This record gives sequence, C-alpha cells and structure tokens, in this order.
Amino acid sequence: MMDVRVRMYRQFLGDCFLITFGEDQAHMLIDCGVIAGTEGATERMRAVAQDIYDSTKGHLDVLVATHEHWDHLSGFLQAQDIFDRMTVENVWLAWTEDPNDEVARSLRNKRGQTRLTVNAAIQRLGMLGPAGFQLAERLGSLMDFFQEERSATVLGAAKGRTTEDAMNWVGARSGATIHYCAPGEKAIELEGLEGIRIYVLGPPKDLSLIKRDLPSKRDPETYELTFAGGLDKAFLRAATAYLEVPENLSVEEEEQIQRGQPFDRYYQIQADKAKTMPFFKNHYGFDNPAQDPQGWRRIDDDWLAVAGQLALQLDSDTNNTSLVLAIELVKSGKILLFAADAQVGNWLSWNTLSWSLSRGNGSNTTVTAADLLRRTVLYKVGHHGSHNATLREKGLELMTSPELVAMIPVVQEMAKKKRWNMPFPALARRLEEKTAGRILQSDRDLTAGGAAGGDGAQWKAFCEQVSEGPGNLYFDYKVSG
Repeated sequence: MMDVRVRMYRQFLGDCFLITFGEDQAHMLIDCGVIAGTEGATERMRAVAQDIYDSTKGHLDVLVATHEHWDHLSGFLQAQDIFDRMTVENVWLAWTEDPNDEVARSLRNKRGQTRLTVNAAIQRLGMLGPAGFQLAERLGSLMDFFQEERSATVLGAAKGRTTEDAMNWVGARSGATIHYCAPGEKAIELEGLEGIRIYVLGPPKDLSLIKRDLPSKRDPETYELTFAGGLDKAFLRAATAYLEVPENLSVEEEEQIQRGQPFDRYYQIQADKAKTMPFFKNHYGFDNPAQDPQGWRRIDDDWLAVAGQLALQLDSDTNNTSLVLAIELVKSGKILLFAADAQVGNWLSWNTLSWSLSRGNGSNTTVTAADLLRRTVLYKVGHHGSHNATLREKGLELMTSPELVAMIPVVQEMAKKKRWNMPFPALARRLEEKTAGRILQSDRDLTAGGAAGGDGAQWKAFCEQVSEGPGNLYFDYKVSG
C-alpha cells in the first residue's frame, strides 16, 4: 500500500504543492509561485523553497510547471539560488510549451504579441489623465499574472523578471529529462515507484477549447450563470498599427495586419507627424480634448476600449493551457486531482479521453475521465476557486467519493484587493456540502470547516490526517493508499 502526503504551502495567493510518495520514496513539486503585489513575497517564497529543499534533501523526482502565470512560477526566480542547489530528475511541462510543436509555437508567439499590445495600451491609458490612469491600474493587475512588478510612473513597463524567465529556468534544469505532457497519453508510472499511476487530462489539443473560458448562456456548465461575447480581434490590429509593426512578425503576419486596417499604409499618417501639419494642427486637436475644442475629432485612442477584454482573454487562454494531472493510488483506486487553473474548455476536453489498462490476466479495462472524477478523494480547486474554473455537472458533481477533500490556495484579503471574488460564493458553498467541510484553505484555520462537517467521527478522522507546518507555512494532508 502506498500512502501519499500532499503539502500545500499557504498564507499567500498562489500555487505550490509538494507531494511525497511513501516514506520519502519520491517527491513531486507542482508549481511554486505567489501573486504579484503580495507583501513580503520574496521572503515568503524563500521560506517555502528552503522547506522544500530540507524536506526533499535537495532532490526532486518530478518538477511540474503547469502554465505560465506568476502565481505559479515566481518562486523559481525569487528563491532561485535555493532551487539551483536542488537536483531534478524529471521536468513535466504541458505540450503547449514544446518548442518543437508548431501549434505550441504559434500559441506562444500570439501570447507574446498580445502581452506586448496590452502593455502598450496600459502605457497609453496612463497618459490620459486620472480616469485613464485608474483603468491602467486595473489592467495592470491582470498583467501581474505575467510580470513581477510594473513601474508606478509608466504603467505597463515591466521591471525585473517575467513568467517567461521562470518557465525557461524550469525547462533548463541540468540533467533533467524533459517531458511535454499531452492529454490522453499513456498513463505515466514513475520508475522505481510501484502503486502510482498518473494520467494527463489537459491542456486540450483543440484550440477552440483552449479559448473557451466561460460557460455557455443556454447550458451553463459552472456554478454561475454567465456569458460573454467574443473578443474583438480588431484590437490587435489597431494597436499594432498605432504602435508600429513589431520587428518579429513574419511577412504574412504583417500583411494580415495591413489587410485589417481601414486604410492602406500609403494613406496612413501617424499622430505625431499629423500634429506638425497645419491642417491637422487646426482641425484635429491635441492631447487634451478638454482644452482643445477640436479634440473630439480624434479617434487615436478608441482602440483602447477593448484592452480590458483582451487582457482577460489573454489571462483565460493561458489558464486553459494548464497541465492537469490525476494521480492514482493503484491499490485503493483513489485519485488526487490537480487542475491548476484549468477553465471551462480545458475541463470539457476531458470528456473524450480514455485509457486502456491491462488487468494483469490478459484482459484490459478502460478508464475515462468521468471515472477518475468519481474516484477523486483530493481536489486541488482550480484557479483559487474562481467562478469558471470548476465545472458543475461534468466536474464537481461527478466527485462522489465520501472521502472528498478540497484544497484551495487562496487568501481572500488579497483576492479582494485585486477585485477578484475568490473563492466564488456559490462554488464555495457547494464545496462545503460535497466535502462535509473538509476544506484546507490557505488563509483559514483547520477548525473553520468543523461547523459544516458531518458526524463527529468523520471530522475527527479527517483532522487526524492533517498537520500544520511551523508558522502556518503549510498544511500536510495524508492520503492512505
């Protein structure tokens, strides 16, 4: 029988999970990050990194980086000197990070261009007075998922290192075997570790599902009835035209941008040049429409109107590239589900997956994602409990194990500061019901779930499986195999 200990580092909004199999037989680290703007972030992540080092004796069998967001990766940079001393046997990344995959390269290039464009919009908004500056700050909080910090005077200008730097650090571990995980691939068995089987559920190969972040209006799949229309792709073209075409675009991409403009390049006049020409000086207006009665004629900044929508889509698309793992304790059949920040499209893609496994007597059995969900006893709640990162009928409602426990890496005070409703109330209520209060949340004591617990014996048994680290550094939860 193989017992597993799951350590959730806490007291910050971000994901960091250390999984220990057996009596220190093997260690897996899934992500290590904290949201930008957290007070004392570097000190916290260094304490986490040191505990990881001490607990694993400086050796990780598997290092998993689920996706390119700061609150999942920052620790690898903030405590890089500590992590640099560790040895890593295997690095697991999503297929979307594979440099040899053409679709993955295209996704990363578009993500990079979008980040550049949104940052430019933030900079421009910061120059448009108090209202623009306030909107720039709101957009900046979204872009904090990708960057360590931004300048207070020139919003959108990244200082320090980025998620791309962190992901590059993970992928460059000396001596490690890099594996790009694909959904539905053969269940993974770690060498020398019997009784553990790992299934890859996401991210999807279907690009339309990667872009599917919200539930449908007619048939909502989550715990909130919500719907949003499609993103105005013209924003990218307008912004790129305003900022001039980036040097790294291909000829085909440049031509596509120009085809999307209302006027041919021959007829276009950049704003800075127009302001030096008599006609436009008299009839076009200057930077302050309130002082120039002709300013209403200008439409230079109209393209900024959908910047927020684009930033949200960038965030959601990145979330949907999350590497999702289901860890099976083979003897008991129990499943530990780590969904990272997977949103609607990622979850929906699991419905088509299945694995054929040998029974050992010459016959095979088929395992489906629905079967894995039914046997889930530990659910790492997606995206800190946001409204669209836990499916309802095809997700949480399928988790019918009477042993179900939820881990939510969220600090509500920080989420409120960022204007995020996490954990989402309807989802939080259902999690309380499904788990009978057996929830480990970063910012609350173990006893907080007792009021919603089942009978006393059930709650007592759960508490006996939980221990707390010094200084509230972590929760440990033991799953008996």
